[in-house]
Amino acid sequence: MPLSNYLDAHPQLAERVYLHASAQVIGSVQLGADSSIWCNAVLRGDVNDIVIGRCTNVQDLTMGHVSHKTPNKPDGSPLVIGDYVTIGHAVILHGCRIGNECLIGMGTIVMDDVVIEDRVMVGAGSLVPPNKTLKSGFLYVGRPVVQVRELTEAEIAYLRYSAEHYVRVKDNYLNGSTE
Repeated sequence: MPLSNYLDAHPQLAERVYLHASAQVIGSVQLGADSSIWCNAVLRGDVNDIVIGRCTNVQDLTMGHVSHKTPNKPDGSPLVIGDYVTIGHAVILHGCRIGNECLIGMGTIVMDDVVIEDRVMVGAGSLVPPNKTLKSGFLYVGRPVVQVRELTEAEIAYLRYSAEHYVRVKDNYLNGSTE
């Protein structure tokens, strides 16, 4: 079963969410309308909250987790992902914030207290170290990431297109037409 409670925390799904049978969504996780969680992805909201916006896709083998609340850090580090975001395959997201219309490339690691502003593209295999802010409208790549250049208008348009494409794909799965 892809949904599990943790203590008194229960996953909350908006309308038209798709969860693959192999995904795991645990505890305090909120999934926005038309979002999708794909094969073997794990979202573990046990010691803090995970909030994912609408029309966002979390692809195969991605892991999302959080850092707990402490006296020195009363909010801990929740995982918050905006609307129309594409999270590529095998990404690790830990206690970070991702704005709207972003693309996080395959195999990327995003660590605690990172803020990724709206309309950012992070190249595959990148590492975003703790407490870093990625400014809106730029491409970032590397281990650790560096700002490479401004996104083109075509790339900015692609950010929304990618998320909308996954809405269509998840609708095919929900409707039983996967061919």
